[in-house]
Formats: sequence, structure tokens, C-alpha cells
Amino acid sequence: MLQALGLEYHYQQGKKIVFPEIEIERGQRLLISGFSGCGKTTLLSLIAGALQLQVGDIKFDNQNYSSMSSLLLDRHRADHIGYIFQTLNLIPFLSVSENIGLGIRFSHSRKSRVSNLNQEINRLVDSLGLDKEALNTPVNRLSVGQQQRVAAARALLGKPDLILADEPTSALDSDTTKKFLNEMMETFDASKQAIIMVSHDASIAPYFDSVIDFNKHYA
Repeated sequence: MLQALGLEYHYQQGKKIVFPEIEIERGQRLLISGFSGCGKTTLLSLIAGALQLQVGDIKFDNQNYSSMSSLLLDRHRADHIGYIFQTLNLIPFLSVSENIGLGIRFSHSRKSRVSNLNQEINRLVDSLGLDKEALNTPVNRLSVGQQQRVAAARALLGKPDLILADEPTSALDSDTTKKFLNEMMETFDASKQAIIMVSHDASIAPYFDSVIDFNKHYA
């Protein structure tokens, strides 16, 4: 489904990162681990098409990012990628339900996979261990753990092909991290979707099929 080949990124301050090659198929769960500042978030941004390629190429179902315009990359991201941001990017004054619904607002293809929006939001909320009574609550009234689940539900809505998760457990304690990951792995569709998660926490490796350790890559 996805290939990232020969990627390099040059920062304005002169730092350069050469990324390992990545190949992932539907049903696979890949963890990219490494220290802060090693380029994990940059890699996700490149895979999402949110950051312009400098060197190398990314292929998604045989479509080359290097041949796609910014507009096409934006459309591709909306249709095929669910992104759980490190900063969550939730809209604080909107309710849980409204924030989750934003996951398909800009994608006709993802909308078409949701026959009943309220029913699907309820299913995701239940699968991810959120209290349904919180659906109409502004997200700024929720705990960090609850907000993480809202962000995950938004990314999973409409069953995008690829889930990208940037340090989704960084603000959670050990027990909450295990609960969140168990719920998330049970919710994603292994027959159609893939997950790439980045984290500095190597202890979550057992939840994934394969691991790329940036610490070793840059040793």
C-alpha cells in the first residue's frame, strides 16, 4: 500500500535526516520509535503529504507523491489518511461528537462509507472506551486520556486506509496507555487499514507487527 523510498529532509538550520525505507501493507501495524528530535514527526508529515518532498519519493497504491500537486495531496490526505496529531488539534469549544465528525467533513469517499453518522460515532465512542454521555460535552472539559480517544475516533471515522499516530500516548500513564492501545487496535479494520505510529516509548512495541528504531538508525 505504502512505500517511502530514499527520503531525505534538510532543515533550514542545516540539519539533515536520511530516513530508512518503509513498506507497509493493509493489516500491518508499524511502530517508529526514537528519541525526541530524530525526525519522527517530520516523517509522518511527509507520508501525510503535508510536508513537501525534498529528496526521494512516496508511493501510495502506486501513486507517486512527487507527481501530485499540493491540491491533489490535500485531497489524498483527506480521503485516505486518518491523522492523530501529537497536539490532538481538537477544537475546544466543539462537542465530542462534533470533533469526531470533522474526520469526514472534507472527504466524500470517507463520508460514503458512513451510512449513519450518529450511529458510527456511537460505535467508535463505545469501542474506544468513551462515555456516551460525554458526546455533547465540549472537549476542553475532558481529561487528556479522553481527548486522546476523541482524536483517535476522529481519525478512524470513515475507515481511511492509513492511520498515522504521532505520540498519541505521550501524556498518558502506563495503565491508560495500555488501555488506549488495546482499544485502538481492536477498533481499526485489519482487513483494510494499516497503522503507523511514532513514539519515544519503546515499551509499546508488543502492540505492533514491526518496529523501526530510529535510535539505531542514527547511532
